Amino acid sequence: MSGGAYFINLLGTVALLIWGMRLVSTGMSRALGSELRQVISVSVSNRFRSFLVGVGVTSLLQSSTATSLLVSSFAARGLIATGPALAIMLGADVGTSLVAQVLAFDVSWLSPVLIFVGVTMHFMSAKSVFMQVGRIAIGLGIILLSLKLLVGSSQIIRDADGIRYFLSTVQDEVFLVVLLTGLLTWIAHSSLAIVLMIMSIASSGVVPVSLAIFMVLGANLGGVVTPIIANYGKDIRALRVPIGNALFKLTGALIIFPFLDLVTAMLPLFGQEITRQIVNFHTFFNIYIVCVFIFATNVVGKYLDQRFPDSMRENDPGVPQYLDRLAVNEPSAALASAEREAIRMGDIVEGMLNDSLVALQKNDKKLSAIIIKKDDSLDKLYESIKLYVTEISRESLSVEDSRRVTNLLTFTTNLEHIGDVLGNLMELVLKKIKKKKRFSDDGFLEITEIHERVVRNFRHALGVFISNDRALASRLQKEKKTMKLLERKGIENHMDRLREGRIESIETSALHMDFLRDLLRIHSHIVAISSPALVRDEATNKN
Repeated sequence: MSGGAYFINLLGTVALLIWGMRLVSTGMSRALGSELRQVISVSVSNRFRSFLVGVGVTSLLQSSTATSLLVSSFAARGLIATGPALAIMLGADVGTSLVAQVLAFDVSWLSPVLIFVGVTMHFMSAKSVFMQVGRIAIGLGIILLSLKLLVGSSQIIRDADGIRYFLSTVQDEVFLVVLLTGLLTWIAHSSLAIVLMIMSIASSGVVPVSLAIFMVLGANLGGVVTPIIANYGKDIRALRVPIGNALFKLTGALIIFPFLDLVTAMLPLFGQEITRQIVNFHTFFNIYIVCVFIFATNVVGKYLDQRFPDSMRENDPGVPQYLDRLAVNEPSAALASAEREAIRMGDIVEGMLNDSLVALQKNDKKLSAIIIKKDDSLDKLYESIKLYVTEISRESLSVEDSRRVTNLLTFTTNLEHIGDVLGNLMELVLKKIKKKKRFSDDGFLEITEIHERVVRNFRHALGVFISNDRALASRLQKEKKTMKLLERKGIENHMDRLREGRIESIETSALHMDFLRDLLRIHSHIVAISSPALVRDEATNKN
């Protein structure tokens, strides 16, 4: 096998390790998600209690990133202050190092046992909790298997000429090593997985301990990037937590950087094995960060509150407010978040509908431009919800959750189409203003009556989405015929005014017809929102 093939084999083994970590994290999140949220919500009495909660929660989730996203979501809702949240994150980083300590023991013989037990529990148990315990066991088995494979792969790669040349090149470029390892950690979304990989390849002699220490430092710094990116563009309160944690890590790294050679020389005192030296440094670094900053969490929290005040929150309605990233592994909870965001999307569309008539009536160029801009924001929000729901759909869904996904996508897709039509309507309004045209009084009254009926039915459609009310859905279906009659009557009345030679009607004839057509298009999307409620009822009757 060539060196390139061995390198690809190594990449596949690292991917297997990351996948095993994800299985454990998602299994633990699904089995104990609500309990972990409850624990975090009551952990704000003092910094030391918050720290211990961070250690415990992360030891279970095996992911400081997952803990960071969870804590950030609490901070965004105002359920936890920035200071205690930072103390939890200090504990989370120590929690990952404790997990690394456990996994550093050679218990690879447990791998097939864990995988067998896990698969058996996952597929043979009817209870969700036992299925998730099975998932956790499978994940742990895969982690142990991948660590064993990593050692085997790295021993072969160690003798490759290309690897030896590369290592000799970067041996003295420690900043580059830290940067590259940090980048790899961000790509992997798991500092723990990268630390375990470093531990394995160092034990095989692929990299010397002195270089592996800098790689571990890079993994710790790279691990703080993912939560910042995940919370970017959301409520500013959610962003304070990962930024504060990043400040702790970066400041601590800069302080200890000149002394790393001394620290490396002292590591053998606590264990001669290379794997133990690597994992001990990882633990030491995070405990050192705690010792330096644990008493500064409240001060730094207040600084971040002032530096990033609530007034800096994103005003763009296209930025999601309720899509909880951590809940993606819990379909029911994630769908509740998506439905809440979809209702907010509906409120935005209702506001656009109401404003559209005002813009038309008052020839308001500014309001028309605002509605057009909101259509762009609506497109962004729709895309965010769609991608979020798609990610949920990758997990195994119950029949009820699958129905909710269909209902949600139907609702948001039709909302997005309504927004597009409203954007077109405002283009027509701007054209009307530019050419200084006005509708006849009778013509504008007809448009107003149809518009008001559209708004009323839109509110009913929101009610159908929220309650799945079949009676209300049936009423909306019947309204389709009524709206068609109103449009026909409006066209006939307009033609009568044209025959009478009314100047306003002649000048605005095309605009009038376009308005009637677009209002009917909007109403057809409103009616489509009610379809899932009727389909569900029919399916229930058949069963």
